[in-house]
Order: sequence, then structure tokens, then C-alpha cells
Amino acid sequence: MDGPARQLHLDSRAIALVLGCTLVWGIGQLAAKVALAEIPALTQAGLRSLGAGVLVFGWTRLRGVPLTERDGTWWPGLLAGVLFAAEFAAVYSALRFTTAGRTTVFLYLAPFVVAIGMARLVPAERLRGLGLVGLVAAFGGVAVAFLDGFTGSAVGPQQWLGDLLAVGAAVGWGATTLVIRATPLGPADPAKTLLYQLLVSGVGLTAAGFAVGERPHWPFGALTWAALVFQVCVVSSTSYLVWFWLVRTYAATRLSAFTLLTPVVALLAGALLLHESLTPRILVAVTGVALGLVLVNRTPRRLPPPDPGPRRPTG
Repeated sequence: MDGPARQLHLDSRAIALVLGCTLVWGIGQLAAKVALAEIPALTQAGLRSLGAGVLVFGWTRLRGVPLTERDGTWWPGLLAGVLFAAEFAAVYSALRFTTAGRTTVFLYLAPFVVAIGMARLVPAERLRGLGLVGLVAAFGGVAVAFLDGFTGSAVGPQQWLGDLLAVGAAVGWGATTLVIRATPLGPADPAKTLLYQLLVSGVGLTAAGFAVGERPHWPFGALTWAALVFQVCVVSSTSYLVWFWLVRTYAATRLSAFTLLTPVVALLAGALLLHESLTPRILVAVTGVALGLVLVNRTPRRLPPPDPGPRRPTG
């Protein structure tokens, strides 16, 4: 598939944007937690996708983005939408059987899924040497932050099922990135790529929530409305548009590694905004993730070209 040339290493603009995305996603996790008091999980995810879909559709009309042209994105777009919806469904289902900490750690195996897939699909974006060490170090930081989920006793006899669902969500998340990167969705406008996912997940997750008996507690309070509006306007539309532009422009393996900051940001934001406990392990986790990301995006030192030797005189 031909598409725009991608930068293999993240420049300062890309790093600033992806850090902004992880900050928004971390706070978005808190917003989702706040809204859970009145909007159940699957329904909430569906509603925010539907609301963001309306905004992104309006953005495409404002910018004149063609949506109906035959560019080969229909089937990859539907697949990306199904994977996107399946990821959320798997995460929320996993929480019924296992702890939030275990779910988070297993979910953030997704960058490894991207790294393995991209090594086969686009060898130029393969992580090597210190890049792989950095990815493992960043994941280790996340694991340290959520160590409590692994030190206690099992929450039930089906904890293994929750863990498996969380791993499945990681595969779905990573596979979504691979589909976007390695199909005609790659060179497509980011708004069109996102619109496929929002429409499929919006309809699918809302219907799934209704099917399993979820019912929102209407009317919503002001705090729930604020949390939902933030998720619709900032998380699921603006930040996702930025993310898919980044995936279109830069190496997916290095971008995916930065998502490991999201759960750590959520823990820090929870401590600051919701007065949740802040343990010393968080500082260790931040250090591990930061060090890992530096190694992942490290530009290898280029050796000087070999000396061709004395030139042969001409003439």
C-alpha cells in the first residue's frame, strides 16, 4: 500500500502531541469513573462514541472531507470499528471477574502487539536493541504501579477469565492500530478513519449495554454531564483525531509505547483530583516509564561512511 512517508522517530511536535493525548486519556479515565455513578460502563462508552461521531461528522463537513469516495477504506474501516468496540467490551467485561489493576496491566500489553505486528508489516519501524529494552522498561513501570492487583488473593474462581479478556482487549487495541497503519486507512483522512470507529462502536456498545440490562439513571447530575461532555468533546473526538493523525505521520511502534503513560497519569490525576492514595511505587513507575520512552525514541548514532581510499587520478 502506498501512502505518505512516515517519520521513524518522533520529533518535538509529535512528542508534545502524544504527551497531550496521554494526559487527556488519563483524565478521561477519571471522568468515566465519575460518570459510572449514573451511566453504566458499556452504555457510557457507546454514548460518548455516538456524541463524538456527531462532532467528527460535522468536522468533516466543515473541512470538505470526502466520505463516500471509493478509496478502499470501507472494509478496513468496519474492521477497525469492530475491533475498537470489542476492546471496550472486553475491558468492561474483564472487570466483572478480575481486579482493575490486573486489567490495566494486561491491557497495556497492546504496545507489544503493535511492535510484533509492525516488525512483520513494516520492517523499517521495527524496534531493536535499546528500543525493545525501553518498551519492556516502560511496561515494567506500569506493572509496578498496579502491583497491588497481583499481590492479593484471587477475587474469584473466574479471575483467569477476566485476565484473558483483558489480554484480548490488548490484542484488539493493538490490532486496531495495525489495521489503520497497514491498510488503505493509513493514507485516509484521520477524521474519516475515526468516524468508522465511532459509528460502529457507538451503535454496538450502546446496544450491548441495553442487551445486558444497563439502564442510565436519568436525569443526570451536573457532574455526570460534565464528565460525559469532556469524554465526547475532548477525549473521543479531539484527542482521537490528533492520535490518528500521529499514526498516519509517525512510526506506530514508538507512538504506541507512549500510551503506557496513560494509566500512570490516571493514578496521579486521581490522587490530585479525587484524593485517592498516592504510594511511593507511583514515583518508581513514572521513572520507569519515562526512562523506557527515552530509550524507545532514541535515535541510533549513525556511523560515518567508510573511507573509499585514495582517489584514482583522472585524465
